[in-house]
Amino acid sequence: MQTRPLGDTGMEVSRLCLGTMTFGEQNSEADAHEQLDRAVAFGINFIDTAEMYPVPPQAATQGRTERYIGSWLRRRNCRDDVILATKAAGPGLDHIRGGPRLTRGHLHRAIDDSLSRLTTDYIDLYQLHWPDRNANFFGKLGYTPQEEEDATPLEETLSALKELVDAGKVRAIGLSNDTPWGVMRSLRLADTMGVPRIASIQNPYNLLNRSFEVGLAEIAHREQVGLLAYSPLAFGVLSGKYLDGARPPKGRLTLFERFKRYTSDVAEQATHAYVKIARQHDLDPAQMALAYVNSRPFLTSNIIGATTMDQLESNIASEGLRLDQEVIDAIEEVHKQFPNPCP
Repeated sequence: MQTRPLGDTGMEVSRLCLGTMTFGEQNSEADAHEQLDRAVAFGINFIDTAEMYPVPPQAATQGRTERYIGSWLRRRNCRDDVILATKAAGPGLDHIRGGPRLTRGHLHRAIDDSLSRLTTDYIDLYQLHWPDRNANFFGKLGYTPQEEEDATPLEETLSALKELVDAGKVRAIGLSNDTPWGVMRSLRLADTMGVPRIASIQNPYNLLNRSFEVGLAEIAHREQVGLLAYSPLAFGVLSGKYLDGARPPKGRLTLFERFKRYTSDVAEQATHAYVKIARQHDLDPAQMALAYVNSRPFLTSNIIGATTMDQLESNIASEGLRLDQEVIDAIEEVHKQFPNPCP
């Protein structure tokens, strides 16, 4: 398993990260522990979760994912063997803290709740799940200014995170679902205010959504704020299992209608083209899609997720797959024809 530096923190994380948002909804506690055991046995040392998980988010299950990871850490007594990342929710989910914000009070409460559920006294990477301001995230295109915006100042948020670092509860901080402005503003405040420097940005990145390459990729490279790529298989769409109207009984898109980001007609056309490339080169489509993400120079870690052990084994196998230049060239040709159909 290859490792890469997590910003300038001194921590080395595996190129594959185990995503856990299915734990507590599509996966039981026993399933979760089995996945965690297999990932660590393979050499994955990086685990990503969030206070709002599992997904879809709802009050009845909120925090269950962190609890499952916490019970695994306690039973295996392996806390110091893994790099543990979690995230604090931004505005929009009223069942979390009565409506989460990224204020000082909210962040102190959020970290203590996460630490309790995870049965640990520190988080290696604490991320802001999405901004506490009007911005382009979760597929939103176009930016419309709001004259009377109700936003928590980034200065307050980063100052609160510094308090968590100073208290020993957090080792490093990161952003998620953020923009070039958000990253550069955070880096500037680190220089001017003496608050912690962000180490990473967790944004979507896959063959159907390469919008990270516009603006953020250069920042990731030049500022050592590498990408933690989520949805590298576009909710499983890039495996090809949903093509031509197919809906596997336990598939995420079958079970949850809210996931429509990767289901447009143009996404279907692009997916057909990518799957065709894989078949022509005797590759598994999902592994090809993951291997492409793994090959990106601005990547710190690729967040894989699974609902079955077979899926997890297949995803893990992408670590050893190196794509030939002929495959890369074919992928780029499809990207020219269907540029970012699912931003």
